[in-house]
Amino acid sequence: MTTIATTDVLTERGAELRAEGEVNERLGKLSEKSVEIMRQSGVMKLLAPPEYGGTRAHPAEFAEMVMKMASLDGSAGWVAGVVGVHPWELELMSPRLQEEIWGLDNETWVSSPYAPMGVATPVDGGYKFTGHWQFSTGTDHADWVILGAFLADRSGEKIMPPRFLHVVVPRSDYTIVDDSWDVVGLKGTGSKDVIINDVFVPEYRVVDQTDLFSGKVARDAGKTEPIHRLPFYSIFPQGLTAAVVGIAEGALQAHLDYQSSRVQINGFKSVEDPYTMYAVSEAAGEIRASRVSLLDNINRLYDTVAAGKEISMEQRAVGRRTQIQAAWRATAAIDTILARSGGNGLRMNNPIQRFWRDAHMGTAHAIHVPGPSYHAAVLTELGLEPPVNLAAAV
Repeated sequence: MTTIATTDVLTERGAELRAEGEVNERLGKLSEKSVEIMRQSGVMKLLAPPEYGGTRAHPAEFAEMVMKMASLDGSAGWVAGVVGVHPWELELMSPRLQEEIWGLDNETWVSSPYAPMGVATPVDGGYKFTGHWQFSTGTDHADWVILGAFLADRSGEKIMPPRFLHVVVPRSDYTIVDDSWDVVGLKGTGSKDVIINDVFVPEYRVVDQTDLFSGKVARDAGKTEPIHRLPFYSIFPQGLTAAVVGIAEGALQAHLDYQSSRVQINGFKSVEDPYTMYAVSEAAGEIRASRVSLLDNINRLYDTVAAGKEISMEQRAVGRRTQIQAAWRATAAIDTILARSGGNGLRMNNPIQRFWRDAHMGTAHAIHVPGPSYHAAVLTELGLEPPVNLAAAV
């Protein structure tokens, strides 16, 4: 389902993007060439509003795009999967905010994270905002950021039970901590820390997380398109999981390229080793199954809302389980592949090991923690309502 423009770009420049993988890792952020190719591909505009050059595409199309990009370079795919989803949320927010972000340059990127690592204290006309966030993916190439926050009362004390906000802030109001991204995988994503100290944020740049997750924000904005009737936890994790699956596809291709001419220490060609070929073929099937299940899941959810129906708690919970399982299944398949790559598969100039590290970093993301979502899914299948702490994960 990928667009013609993106297919053409990644066909023509895919080898360049693949070659930048090692460069991105060394830089600790995406190279300028990687960003250029990503912008040219249009991946960041797939879920953006048409008023600002977007296509408001089907989320399955977006997932396929992210998978393709991640199969070339895991970090580029991960940034696309994270940053590329943010226009979906921003289209639900104030038109004034959208104009500020995209009015002069509709290529502007907006990073995150959503974790509530800051505090927003109400003041006249908005909020006083302070915090320190980790994991701001792609932040070096973004001019705005969406940040999670605890809501405080006017005295600065956090409201209990907690209420969470998403707060949108321009680059001039936050500091990027340059030496804060030293990790084992997805090194090229540049997912650095950002810091804000007592910045004023006008009210129109803030949205209540509960209202966003419940669909109230979309309804209040008059957004009736199927994609805006999808729950937040159906659409946002999609990009991250697609990146992990794409990384697995990249690992598989790198392994096949390597094995095609590899001679093992016993003098036999790898392609003549039935045990290795069996294991790798089984891993390939698992990666394929991860792709199919992920796309089938989002297609089913999209078709439900497109038909004018509401997505049930069971559909949401089972959908989250499907996403998480796809990421873990694909990553386990890479483990199988790496174990059949021999010592040379672990050399730093062999991309197999980089895909392996990237995938494991991807499954470490909070969105891929299986416990709460799996628990919620099986409770709904038993006809039970999951408790609040589990329902919050779906």
